[in-house]
Amino acid sequence: MNIDGLRFEPYKLPASLAPLRAEVREFLASEIKNFTPVHRSNSWDAFDPEFSRKLGARGWLGMMLPKVYGGNERGPLERYVIVEELLAAGAPSGFHWIGDRQSGPLLARYGTEEQKKTILPQITAGEVCFCIGMSEPNAGSDLASLRTRAERTDAGWLVNGQKIWTSHAHRAHYMIALFRTSPPDKDRHAGLSQFLIKLPSEGITCRPIKDLTGRAQFNEVFFEDALLPHDALVGVEGAGWKQVVEELTFERSGPERYLSCFLLLTQLIDAVKDSASPETLRKIGEQIALVTALRNMSLSVAGMLNEGRDPSLQASIVKDVGCTFEQGLPALAQELVDLEPSLASYGNDFQQVLGNLMQLAPSFSLRGGTPEILRGIIARGLGLR
Repeated sequence: MNIDGLRFEPYKLPASLAPLRAEVREFLASEIKNFTPVHRSNSWDAFDPEFSRKLGARGWLGMMLPKVYGGNERGPLERYVIVEELLAAGAPSGFHWIGDRQSGPLLARYGTEEQKKTILPQITAGEVCFCIGMSEPNAGSDLASLRTRAERTDAGWLVNGQKIWTSHAHRAHYMIALFRTSPPDKDRHAGLSQFLIKLPSEGITCRPIKDLTGRAQFNEVFFEDALLPHDALVGVEGAGWKQVVEELTFERSGPERYLSCFLLLTQLIDAVKDSASPETLRKIGEQIALVTALRNMSLSVAGMLNEGRDPSLQASIVKDVGCTFEQGLPALAQELVDLEPSLASYGNDFQQVLGNLMQLAPSFSLRGGTPEILRGIIARGLGLR
């Protein structure tokens, strides 16, 4: 067994970041003071372009990107502090989320000079929304088996196929998608390439998928003889799998992997604080201990990124354990508080937050990889399969 894959070295944020955290809290206290708890419970899925532009104006988006492209060249720890505060407060982050978290860093590393000059300043300003074209029907938990093809022609790349579970595709400005550009050889991960796609574009159709709350965040995306320019290729043709694995490290390890239901935990504590039995206190204590452990694990990954190390295996563990925690919390809250969840505008704040997150939590398994695929990655990384 590869024990190194299980190691999460303790990491503590430097005291020098305390002023930044205080600044973010002061900003949020003013900007979202009128948001209702149920609104805040949507967290990083909530879509608010104006709020994202305000973050960009403060230099809090694309912080790690080069200054020449509008970034601040700050490290992952500064970004971690800002993201943690945004999520804990329930600030609307969906518009800028993917571009800031992973598409910007990916383009900064693998994009052409033209892609960097054109796109990165828009990300840092909070002016563009990105989506990710990875999952496909019958290939969601086996990404290497995707079948959407990009064929090189004299006119450009001709794309045919379908993506699914693509967050915000119907209102995004750009997609970074993974397509098959050549048949796989003995290495089934070979022959995959990434592309930068401007949306909307001819030959690309987005069909929103409503979730239980009635919101349309996920999408099916159809490519029907969609023609992309030759320079839409990101990085090296055929090296898409390597690039995606690096990208997913950013996606799977952040505080969003344990803070999506954080508001429900605080609402639960408030609901039982005056009448909690010893057994109720024990169960809530277990959740607090678990979220504390997840934060320490996530911080460990941030520390490894800050030191230039590859924490892809640890990131998969954080995502898997964090998803289990988040999806279990609504059921526990309903068990401990004798109030029905609210699916409308009636009921108190606890009931409305519980009702909203009971509907949203099943979708958490789709974000960043299903438990089945994550546990397969973990098993391989530990040398167990």
